[in-house]
Amino acid sequence: MQKQTCGEALTRLLHAYGADTIFGIPGVHTIELYRGLKGSPLKHVTPRHEQGAGFMADGYARVTGKPGVCFIITGPGMTNIITAMGQALQDSIPMLVISSVNRTQQLAMGEGRLHELPNQLAITSGVSRYSHTLLSVDNLPKVLAQAFAIFSSQRPGPVHIEIPIDVLAQDASHIDMQPWPMPQAPAPQEAGIQEAVTMLSQAKRPVMILGGGAKNVDFVALELAEKLNMPVVNTCNGKGVMPPDHPLSIGSTPSHPAIREELEKQADVVLAVGTELAETDYDFFFLGDLNISGKLIRIDIDSAQLMRNHKPDLPILSDAQQALTAINMGLASIKTQNRDIVHSRCETLRNSTQDMKKPAYRDFFKTITDTLGDCVIVGDSTQPAYYAQAYYETSNTARYFHSTTGYGTLGYAFPAAIGAKIGSPELAVIGLTGDGGGQFSLNEIITAVDANVPVIYIVWNNQGHGEIRRFMDDANVERNGVDISPPDYVALANAMGCKAAHATSLEELSTLLNQAEAYDGPFLIEFNESALDCGYAF
Repeated sequence: MQKQTCGEALTRLLHAYGADTIFGIPGVHTIELYRGLKGSPLKHVTPRHEQGAGFMADGYARVTGKPGVCFIITGPGMTNIITAMGQALQDSIPMLVISSVNRTQQLAMGEGRLHELPNQLAITSGVSRYSHTLLSVDNLPKVLAQAFAIFSSQRPGPVHIEIPIDVLAQDASHIDMQPWPMPQAPAPQEAGIQEAVTMLSQAKRPVMILGGGAKNVDFVALELAEKLNMPVVNTCNGKGVMPPDHPLSIGSTPSHPAIREELEKQADVVLAVGTELAETDYDFFFLGDLNISGKLIRIDIDSAQLMRNHKPDLPILSDAQQALTAINMGLASIKTQNRDIVHSRCETLRNSTQDMKKPAYRDFFKTITDTLGDCVIVGDSTQPAYYAQAYYETSNTARYFHSTTGYGTLGYAFPAAIGAKIGSPELAVIGLTGDGGGQFSLNEIITAVDANVPVIYIVWNNQGHGEIRRFMDDANVERNGVDISPPDYVALANAMGCKAAHATSLEELSTLLNQAEAYDGPFLIEFNESALDCGYAF
């Protein structure tokens, strides 16, 4: 048997489960974790803040579908990563956070040890699907198997495993180093599928909603929509599942009044797949909670989620792919009647959102896609991201995501774009941030330089926190704390070894994007909002 410590065994098991990248900042408590990286195929990326590590893992997970893995120190390292874990929890993103904790005999003693917290696990359990303290090296294979079972068969999210310093150094030469077989996601019950088939077959005006839980569904969603002549709405995290140019595609604007009218009052059956029916997707314009008057079929991998936000007439606990496949198989005939009428109605719904589209934002995103083609855009909480939430569509999944909705954190794009580029090196990846939100994590620019990650950054400069400024103005509250001074991002980026330039028009933006794509390192473009007649995104 190979001589190894618990820390060394852990890194080898992570690789056996398919991990290829670690995001982490070494500390005196995590030295044993790093012992196992010598000669390992695992790539290590060192962010400048633990929150950055979490966001990098998040971006990596969104484009690969695999859990992003972090090595984090006891105490301040864990409190720093909490925000990133909260964002991943809200958006159901798989993330594995491995941390140290004080020695076994020191736990909960309150003796003022280095990095000590009274109960570190209690802090992280609120932003984790599963959290565990490994008290014996013998349990390492079991605990890792439980973590990866969540990623493979349940609603994903962060998992936190903390390991006392003394356990990290224990001899692990005797433990089983083979990864455990993983369970499959739950399949639907036949009775529920038959009821869904009956409801959908009898429906006169059905609508399907595709959320983030449906992002891995293949052509079966399109096939079902065509079979039932059923319009499709997608949420932000469901972008790309349905081709945006399909005549049954309405788009990702379920908050728009006309589409809410369709969902709430016109549709006699709503098939909601992998979606929370939550505020940030369905009440983006603050019109009130969604109130569906027709029958509601909900498909979700999480039984608790099936009972939240809206009472379902038929809850189906299942993986989205398996449930839609079963429903599709149960539907024998294809509804060809009224196809032109339904297509016309979808076109009317799509057109009804046009008056809310801002041409300047539309042209901004068109410049990006016309220049770069198929690319990944990682958005922060910034005006163009608010626009993209509702109106920017993609032809593939995992091509647009952001922190604007759900947990709604700031400082996401700089680090998350690094993780996304590492996870999808074949695509151009853009980190889109505002000048205000960018100040939360601009230190991660140098991480991209050190790791030689050729990510493209666009900083949308509107001289402060533009969205909060708007809310203050609308509420007749005197502006305070929102007109902050932005740094010179180009000068800062250059100081960190990142190539950078200003763009004052969409033509200049296109030219610089071409240069950035050809460059072999990170490239930052600062774009001043005043160059376009934008206004607020909505």
